[in-house]
Amino acid sequence: MDITAKRDKQYMRGSLEKFNRLVDALQELPTIGKKSATRLAYHMIMKDSYVGMKISHTIEDALGSLRKCSSCGGMSEDELCFVCCDESRDNALLCIVENAKDILLLEENRLFDGKYFVLESLEELSISHLQNMVKNGISEVVFALTPSIANDAVILYIEDKLTAYHVNFSKIAQGVPTGVSLENIDVLSLTRALVDRVKV
Repeated sequence: MDITAKRDKQYMRGSLEKFNRLVDALQELPTIGKKSATRLAYHMIMKDSYVGMKISHTIEDALGSLRKCSSCGGMSEDELCFVCCDESRDNALLCIVENAKDILLLEENRLFDGKYFVLESLEELSISHLQNMVKNGISEVVFALTPSIANDAVILYIEDKLTAYHVNFSKIAQGVPTGVSLENIDVLSLTRALVDRVKV
């Protein structure tokens, strides 16, 4: 790069510091690259500042209001989420998922009518909480985890921790591709995977 081009680049970075910081921040979001981040930042600042302000306030409001459900670990604006508060759910079924997004996906498509448990770690506290949920009337634990060798090991570990409670175990069918997260699977395949779940 010649000295003039280098100087021009430094000028652009310096004169648009706040814009570039916005672009850099947007790039930290999943699947957002430099081009997409620049396009989004330009639209919010130059094309439709109202949208930019709306997004800013909505993010601030969400950050101040959303928390983990104290029971299942899903997203909630209260102590308990809408699923855990729903008395019409099948309390004998418990679906173990990897993150709160998976609950939203399954609920949006009405694929499951039981309760959920978000397994973020295998720490003793998390397992202890899971055991407390299972011993209160759960008859089947459904593993809706991304198919992988690592998660197969997780399933075996959890089964071992729950054997004393005499529950049935099942996992989503292998129609779900190995290593592909639930959010990237089409609704039909995910539905079949849940309906055709297999005992483990």
